[in-house]
Amino acid sequence: MMHLINKFEHLKIQLEAIKLATDNFADENCIGRGGFGKVYKGELLHSKGKIVVALKRLDPKFGQGNPEFWKEIIMLSVYKHENIVSLLGFCDESNEKILVYEYASRRSLDSYLNDDDLTWIRRLHICIGAARGLAYLHNPGGTQQRVLHRDIKSSNILLDENWNAKISDLGLSKFGPANQQYTFLVSNVVGTLGYIDPLYIETGLLTKESDVYSFGVVLFEVLCGRLCISNENGIHQSLTALVRRYYPQNKISEMIYSNIKDGMDPRSLDMFTTIAYQCLKGDVEERPLMTDVVIKLQSALEHQFGLILSNSTYKEGNKTKEKSGPSKGRKWYRRTKEKSNEMQSNFATNCVDHSHPVESGERRTLRLLLKSLKKYER
Repeated sequence: MMHLINKFEHLKIQLEAIKLATDNFADENCIGRGGFGKVYKGELLHSKGKIVVALKRLDPKFGQGNPEFWKEIIMLSVYKHENIVSLLGFCDESNEKILVYEYASRRSLDSYLNDDDLTWIRRLHICIGAARGLAYLHNPGGTQQRVLHRDIKSSNILLDENWNAKISDLGLSKFGPANQQYTFLVSNVVGTLGYIDPLYIETGLLTKESDVYSFGVVLFEVLCGRLCISNENGIHQSLTALVRRYYPQNKISEMIYSNIKDGMDPRSLDMFTTIAYQCLKGDVEERPLMTDVVIKLQSALEHQFGLILSNSTYKEGNKTKEKSGPSKGRKWYRRTKEKSNEMQSNFATNCVDHSHPVESGERRTLRLLLKSLKKYER
């Protein structure tokens, strides 16, 4: 396997450079931690000059070992999309395993669920981006390998300075042919409490619909402004349990985060909640494809745009502005709508990112690497 791994030598970054970038992994440069170890912020010299990066330092005590490390390198080298975090390099030296990513300046979505500045339109924009990234993993086109993420959650959706969503943490994912409905029967169920598909827990059967379920949980987190598992007075409260109780009674409006309720278009809300609830269906055949989720969320956003145009005020960023006659409002609406339409019309193209083609020789190398890694997944 080592001669295949050498194909990624061009991504290798010296440990000394990483220590310099993080001030020898100083605590003040630590920006996060999880089930893998710690994440640091630093500045590295790159082909584009000096850039700010995020560095994930794997701790073997937390369970991520050599197979997961190389899987993430392989996957992020092949599966390139504007809504998937970009890998810039890695370090595998002196018992250190470090992954270097583009820096998402706003960090992760879970930090903003109850943030008043996260308007309904901005929430829809983030959800659409994350859905597009996941749809690409499920339908990668030329690579012929479907990716099942297995750990979709709001803390694994990163946000850049323009609030664009980036799916991260692909180390636990599984590979499989894109033409199979049920890709894997696994014995080791992994994921995060509250987000894991109950059917996956019960049967060990992993499908792309397992990711769809997890994404539905994230959608309701965004709508309700809270994490899927909350602890109130020492009692664990499940968001999905509340959704299953309130949705059939048409009481979902009682769960909406209070600061985004005003000004929501009813059609936008209905379209959002309908597709989100479909993601949580017990029968996997009733769950939508991620491509359908993107389309429905896009429609929800366009309905919200329509409401903004008809109102006497409109929001740009976090500022409420008066329209000076219809011209100003329509100009803002048209500019935003054009971007929205561009996203929708380019969706099929962007699901297969042709800006980063994989050469035939490289594709063969990757197939061999994936084959080598699969024996560790059993």
